[in-house]
Amino acid sequence: MEVKKNPKVDVGRNSSLYFAIGLNLMLLTTYLMFEHKFYADDSYVRDIVQMDKLVEEDIPIINIDVPPPPPPPPAIVSEDLKIVEDVVEIEETIIESSEVSQSDAIETIVSVDDVDVEEVEEEISVPFSVIEHVPVFPGCESGTKEEKIACFERSIQQHVKKNFKYPETALELGMQGKVYVLFAIDQTGHVSGIRSRGPDKILEKEAERIIGLLPKMVPGKQRGRAVKMPYSIPISFVLRN
Repeated sequence: MEVKKNPKVDVGRNSSLYFAIGLNLMLLTTYLMFEHKFYADDSYVRDIVQMDKLVEEDIPIINIDVPPPPPPPPAIVSEDLKIVEDVVEIEETIIESSEVSQSDAIETIVSVDDVDVEEVEEEISVPFSVIEHVPVFPGCESGTKEEKIACFERSIQQHVKKNFKYPETALELGMQGKVYVLFAIDQTGHVSGIRSRGPDKILEKEAERIIGLLPKMVPGKQRGRAVKMPYSIPISFVLRN
């Protein structure tokens, strides 16, 4: 038996109509929301600001007693005034022109005896490798040139070993290294221009002290003339257990 439905109680008979109405209402609501304009509120809150009366304090004026300046010294007026009449006639002095023209000849005779010639000794520095006669260390006067060179180098080494003293500060800090000392033996045989380069100032100072104790030597010679000879030597500071 087929069941018949009453068209009046059918729920879905107008569903499309209800959907269309709901959709239009939503679109209308969305459009009105986008088109709605908001305006800034022009209302301001006004209030009266009251300021208390400023209290001004009177700062007392303190008078510091400053001594008045000393009076000016009295003017010295000499009463012994004598009026001397001017009876001497003054002659005008004619100043001649001192300009020299091209036609005037200038003759100056200078005698050779009037010129003092001062001889200036030029300081010549000759390296150790090319000098003809190396400086002679005390005790190395005899022997050939090669023997004097060997004696010079050996005496420098012995001098360093004899006067070597490890600085206490370097011992405490564990400092060690090699210091290169550069100095020169000038025309008089003295040591000059001592410079050093090493790992620390303490070691450099000790190396310069050792070289500064070198004795006076016979200066080196080049072509029979005393010259200055630069020389360098390394001094090693080594800590050993």
